[in-house]
Amino acid sequence: MDIIAIVFTVCALAHPNQCEEQRIEYFWNGSLRDCIQGAQPYLAQWIGEHPNWTVKRYHCEFPRKKDRADARGAARPT
Repeated sequence: MDIIAIVFTVCALAHPNQCEEQRIEYFWNGSLRDCIQGAQPYLAQWIGEHPNWTVKRYHCEFPRKKDRADARGAARPT
């Protein structure tokens, strides 16, 4: 089992140009592509807790490795 991160950009609803990066890290026993497919419930929970923000884009990555996959599911080295 490895630690994986969902890295996502959120922007304030009232100020769409005010954006910042957030991370959700947890233990994971799957691929980056699986993480992308399973990320939506985690993102929905985050939005539920932060209703004044919206998610613009996200990707998954292994924090201690150079691998990452974007929301289109394409794995790529960083």
